[in-house]
Amino acid sequence: MRSFNFFQNYKKLLVPDVVLLLTHIHESRGEQALFIESCAETLSRLVEIARIQSTEASNAIEGIHTSNERLKRLVLDKTKPYTRNEQEIAGYRDVLTTIHESFDYIHPKPSVLLQLHRDLYKFSGSSCGGHYKNCDNVIAETDEAGNKLVRFQPVQAWETPEYVEQLCSSFTEALASNDMDPLLLIPMFILDFLCIHPFNDGNGRMSRLLTLLLLYRAGYIVGKYISIEKLIEESKVTYYEALQLSSCGWHEGTNDYAPFVRYTLGIVSAAYREFSRRVRILATESLSKPERISELIKRTPGQITKKEILERCPDISLVTVQRTLAELQKSGAILKLGGGRYTSYIWNSQKN
Repeated sequence: MRSFNFFQNYKKLLVPDVVLLLTHIHESRGEQALFIESCAETLSRLVEIARIQSTEASNAIEGIHTSNERLKRLVLDKTKPYTRNEQEIAGYRDVLTTIHESFDYIHPKPSVLLQLHRDLYKFSGSSCGGHYKNCDNVIAETDEAGNKLVRFQPVQAWETPEYVEQLCSSFTEALASNDMDPLLLIPMFILDFLCIHPFNDGNGRMSRLLTLLLLYRAGYIVGKYISIEKLIEESKVTYYEALQLSSCGWHEGTNDYAPFVRYTLGIVSAAYREFSRRVRILATESLSKPERISELIKRTPGQITKKEILERCPDISLVTVQRTLAELQKSGAILKLGGGRYTSYIWNSQKN
């Protein structure tokens, strides 16, 4: 059986670029904590939009979709799920809510992983929910010609319970030592979890939920305000590349965790940067809504879309955004780029 030596692998990750990422995240966490203490009510808007984006993105990665209107109503628990896709979306919503509200009491151990997986499928009635895989599975991809290629062969079904037990035990022991930064241990744990692939279905979504859980327990709660799952979806090609690089040689214990660790730290760092940007927008609440939209475009380096404006200013209606964009464009304060679904806007620095 492959061993899980967090102590040995941790030392290999302490290289300059990784340490630099850690430093940025540590500093960002301190800044975030100060703002959360003083503006908790204001941030409730960010929590709601992040829940919607997280539920949508994590399921979309697995090809699970519904309409935007249905998604929002499902996440806000204002309707019942009808289709199989909606049932799985509702399950993700509930597990995400459980993690948001009770992460301090949810320990990374086998029984908890099974409970969370059970809840992921509670609306679909799937028999796989809450049970380890009962047959061997593979991580595969389909190329442009339709050929299925095996990317990784996970642990065999009969070995899975023992592997999960050892993984959770080794991770808990490493955390308890207080000698290692949880930010490095967490992506190592998630990579091992994905290489074990303990369930017949739902491994990817569980890995993202577990990432949030472990980050929250370690004090990094940026995922409540900025959707980490959305950031992963937007960079999923890089995500799969990092996963493949770090899983090579996993069964022999010779794999390199660094690519997946760097990717995960990059996502967390990006989430903190986005949080900082949105906080700056919230800080302009003394301005009128059109003034806030104008200020947002002005402060955004490069282009920004109407959708991004709505996401960053969730209290401003679509009608107000459209009217303000038209007025800013007419005055020459902004420039319109592209057309249709690809329309974006940029601040006209030559005139302002």
